[in-house]
Amino acid sequence: MATTESDSEKPVMMVGIDESEESFYALEWTLDHFFVPYSPNYPFKILLVHAKPPPSSAIGATGPGAANVLSLTEAGLKKAASRVIDKAKDLCHSKSVHDVTVKVVEGDARNVLCEASEKLHASMLIVGSHGYGAIKRALLGSVSDYCAHHARCSVMIVKKPGIKH
Repeated sequence: MATTESDSEKPVMMVGIDESEESFYALEWTLDHFFVPYSPNYPFKILLVHAKPPPSSAIGATGPGAANVLSLTEAGLKKAASRVIDKAKDLCHSKSVHDVTVKVVEGDARNVLCEASEKLHASMLIVGSHGYGAIKRALLGSVSDYCAHHARCSVMIVKKPGIKH
C-alpha cells in the first residue's frame, strides 16, 4: 500500500488576497500552476489570508458620534472582507480546489502577511503586483515589495501580463 503525505505534513502555500483584480489574478495563477494539474493530491496546503484594515485607519473621526461612525465603518469593512473571501472561495471551487483555509486578520497588509506567513509556517507567500512605478510605490507603499524584503519564507510576486504596445 502506497503511503500518502497527510495534509498536516504538506508545505503551506499562503496567498495574500484583497479586493483588487491583481490579487485575484495571482490566486488564479497559483491555482492553475500549483493545484489543478495535481488534482486531487496537491503538493501544498493552500491558505488564503486577507488583511482587513482596522476601522480607525479608514476614518479619522473624533468627537460626538464617533462611536457610531466607527461601528458603521467596522460593519462595512466586515462586509467587504466577506465579499473578498466569498469571491476567493468561489474561484478555488471553480478550479476544483475545495480544501481551502481562509484567515482574515485585522491590520496593515504588509505586516499581516509577513507575520502570518511566519506564524503559520508558510513555505511560500504569493502576492499580486499592481505594477506601480517607483513614484507611486514610494507614495502608496508596495505590499509585494515589503513582503519580498521582510517575509521569512520564499515570496512569489505574480504580475498580471501587461498590454503590448
